[in-house]
Amino acid sequence: MIFSTAVLNRLATSSVVAAAVALGPIVTATAQTQSLNGAGATFPQPLYQRYAQEVKKKYPDISINYQGIGSGGGIRQFTAGTVDFGASDAAMKDDEIAKVKNGVILVPTAGGAVSVVYNVPGVNDIKLSRKVLPAIFSGQITKWNDDQIKADNPGVNLPDLPIKAVVRADGSGTTFIFTNHLSTISPYFKGRIGNSTTPSWTIPNVLKGKGNPGVANLVSRTPGSIGYVEYQYALTNKLTSAQVQNKKGEFVAPSLEGANQALSTVSFPENFRVFVGDPDQGYPIVGMTWLLIYKSYPNAAKGEAVKKFVNWALTDGQQLNDSLNYTRVPSSVATQVLQTVNNSVK
Repeated sequence: MIFSTAVLNRLATSSVVAAAVALGPIVTATAQTQSLNGAGATFPQPLYQRYAQEVKKKYPDISINYQGIGSGGGIRQFTAGTVDFGASDAAMKDDEIAKVKNGVILVPTAGGAVSVVYNVPGVNDIKLSRKVLPAIFSGQITKWNDDQIKADNPGVNLPDLPIKAVVRADGSGTTFIFTNHLSTISPYFKGRIGNSTTPSWTIPNVLKGKGNPGVANLVSRTPGSIGYVEYQYALTNKLTSAQVQNKKGEFVAPSLEGANQALSTVSFPENFRVFVGDPDQGYPIVGMTWLLIYKSYPNAAKGEAVKKFVNWALTDGQQLNDSLNYTRVPSSVATQVLQTVNNSVK
């Protein structure tokens, strides 16, 4: 049989199209990206955003999207199953864990300091004792030139200016770390305000900002203000941080070194949940932050992507922590966490 050139061309084109159709699903499946959506704490947001960039380089088929909405919001979305992972600076409590039908693993990823930042015109260096700091945030001290603040700061010209405390408007792990410390060192603060992600701030002139960025912004533009933010936010926003008094009686400014000293003696239990109220040394207002991951995912590919992310975060990812002023998870703890994750996540 003799075929014309036109017929041969049509046959060749048809064969190519048929082959492409047949191979299409295979190519698509190979190139398919697993998107991991997470939400929660703003404390580690700079770190997790960097993690997402670096994970994409190593695993092009994994895309991580993280929204800093506060620890409380992260726990709520994680519990509702609307995200693939949550994040919180306040470890989930037993009753919260019981509400998660697919199970929970708390994955510590970093630790860090909470800076006490202030905006007092003409004052660039201030010390706040273990007595004064909780008194300010419980409403017992309301003026910057209060005699108790003066006693900590001889020679400093403190103005006759009302103190405006800036706190979080949202459920916050940073607030949990801060109020946990103040509740540990002050019975009055514990009884009046308490330790919580959402305490009732019954103090005069209180201002509220959403997330660490919101608090940082309010402090930067409000004379007479004092607030608390994760250390990296204080640096990024060029805010002035107070020296606070630790258990040894030393006045210490926030730093990575001070946070590492404070967290160096922390012992992690089997569920990796710790609360650091008043460390023996270093900078005293410190805490850990956790990824919240499920034990069971809707499909194997999603579970494998989560495991790859967590394995990277607790190995290669830890090398980035220092550069963003977060402490690392002790290697022995990281090994235990990965064993739990790799054996449990399905």
